[in-house]
Amino acid sequence: MTRPPYESRGRQVPSGRLSRFGQFGRLAGSVAGGMIAEGARRLVDGERPQLRDMLLTPANFGKIADRLSHLRGAAMKLGQMISMDAGDLLPAELSEIMGRLRDNAHHMPPAQLQQVLAREWGPDWRTRFERFDLRPIAAASIGQVHRAVTRDGRELAIKVQYPGVRESIDADVDNVATLLRMSGAIPRGIDITPLLAEAKLQLAEEADYEREGQQMTLFGQLLADTPEVVVPTLDPELTTSRVLAMTFLEGRPIESLETAPQADRDRAMQTLMTVVLRELFEFGVMQTDPNFANYRFQPLTGRLVLLDFGAARPVADSTAQGYRRLLRTGLAGDRTAVRQAALAAGFLGPTAVARHGARLDQMIDVIIGELGRPGLFDFGDRRFVAALRDPGMEIAADTGAWHVPPADILFVQRKISGTALLAARLKARVDVRAIVEPWLNAPVEPMTASLPSDPVLT
Repeated sequence: MTRPPYESRGRQVPSGRLSRFGQFGRLAGSVAGGMIAEGARRLVDGERPQLRDMLLTPANFGKIADRLSHLRGAAMKLGQMISMDAGDLLPAELSEIMGRLRDNAHHMPPAQLQQVLAREWGPDWRTRFERFDLRPIAAASIGQVHRAVTRDGRELAIKVQYPGVRESIDADVDNVATLLRMSGAIPRGIDITPLLAEAKLQLAEEADYEREGQQMTLFGQLLADTPEVVVPTLDPELTTSRVLAMTFLEGRPIESLETAPQADRDRAMQTLMTVVLRELFEFGVMQTDPNFANYRFQPLTGRLVLLDFGAARPVADSTAQGYRRLLRTGLAGDRTAVRQAALAAGFLGPTAVARHGARLDQMIDVIIGELGRPGLFDFGDRRFVAALRDPGMEIAADTGAWHVPPADILFVQRKISGTALLAARLKARVDVRAIVEPWLNAPVEPMTASLPSDPVLT
């Protein structure tokens, strides 16, 4: 009997350090074999193979994607970030392969799931529920989600963390960084140690489900005045550091809006962009993971369901001010001021400006031209991307001019870029200038909202 495709993806999660290290070892051996085969093929064709070309093949990307999907945890999370952050810059075939990491996670088999729940809730955990579906409704990088009904009739979504995720964060991040260095994607002269440390801290926070529950409660308070969105309510009695219990909210994948009327797509993206601006300029805290799976759409109410607050983090006032200056100068059409604002905020490094000033100005002019268009901005029209890609790739080829922005900027920009990527996916049309302009004047005092017991984690 053939099992349904989703069930066939149940695979035991490697939880011990040695078993996870062994998975990376097998991946390295498999990729090395692919490199030898690709090098031989190129030699037969009369080419002189380069190491980077032999490594970055669709076959090798497929092997990496499959292995990271099996490992889950920090390894898969970083792969997701790379695939999403690259956006339009990845070649189409590689973008498609890496996209597997956003929606193709394997889930725990029932026996492993029950071991985890017994450890968190005790051996008699089933007595708490009228129904607990062992088959997950979602499986992601750090945990999988199950639908359940308590004895008193409450319908819940239960997120269960994969075993070994928290303990493997440091090693997984270091191993993925090694893969990136092997690929030549990171030049030898670039010190990414501070960025790796920040990534480890961020992932450790995401693996603390009690912290995520607090952040979810906070965002529920901050967005209580926004009827267009809804946030689940925490169930503190069933929540532990590795199990997150919350109200179950009906909703369809946000991508289902692709076939919705234009007005519905536009309205959804205007709502989401307004939330992002409030996070940046008003709340002083932002959910920085723009994975499409973190948004659902309710056709009957027209509301957006916001999920997954593990990546919520404070936004420094200096970061908000840097974005305010960039938006203000960009909408004013002042190229020189935009370049200065980008330098001051840390988006650009002085070496890149000195070596590639003309190309940077060319890119700034494209962006200013797009922002300066009156009326609705059509995110589905990607023609301007090519005008950015060519000078951008030329600048990127000069590894001596590479610059790593501050971590705070990177996390915020990831949310902004991911939101724009979703708008492009939905081919939404939004009056960007109209929703941005209210935030360009005097700084807005950050809102404060206290949690029921513990303070906001920072």
